Amino acid sequence: MNDLLKLMGQRIRDRRVSLKMSQTDLAKRAGYSSRSSINKVEKGIVDIPQSKIKLIADVLMTTPACLMGWEEPDQNTELLNVKPNAVFLPEKNIHLIPLFENVSAGFGALAINSVVDYVPLYFGSDAEAQESICIKVQGDSMYPKIEDGDIIQVHKQESVDSGALAVVLLDNEEGLVKKVVYGEDWIELHSINPMYKTMRFEKKDVLRIRVLGAVKKIIKNV
Repeated sequence: MNDLLKLMGQRIRDRRVSLKMSQTDLAKRAGYSSRSSINKVEKGIVDIPQSKIKLIADVLMTTPACLMGWEEPDQNTELLNVKPNAVFLPEKNIHLIPLFENVSAGFGALAINSVVDYVPLYFGSDAEAQESICIKVQGDSMYPKIEDGDIIQVHKQESVDSGALAVVLLDNEEGLVKKVVYGEDWIELHSINPMYKTMRFEKKDVLRIRVLGAVKKIIKNV
């Protein structure tokens, strides 16, 4: 058995136990299919991709360097035994939701290429969580409600009520975060920032707009 894998597995187990987190909980939050996968990781009998090491470290509120034994022993001990600021509550339906970039609130293109991080959020059901993503917004067209760099939680759906905030796709190219307002034969995309003009689409032009999802929550960094 690889000594490094065995050591890393032991550190993962120690940190998980210190957080009172089950193997099933860790598997779910780290994207593994079953508890047995984490059991193999902790026993050091399977290799772990670098991306998974970072994700496991994030879930366990520590660092990849600590889990891999690259830090000094006293530093590792301190990190592994420190009481977390946050409490993991598996029974409270906390899910790790993928965070994407590349959608502009004002003029950018929707180009979701890869997950850049995960955001822990509460959901009333697993189905709701599965239909949700997070997007880091760029631009100031929705200022001050949504500022540049804010994260929005989006529920994937093809329609929203008039006046709702939504992520829409314009001409199958440009992804925008706007307030969507419907008329009898028109659609308007409203910005909150008065510096941006309302975008109005009438008759056949309404087909240029496709709703991708409804904005459910705005997460701001102070």
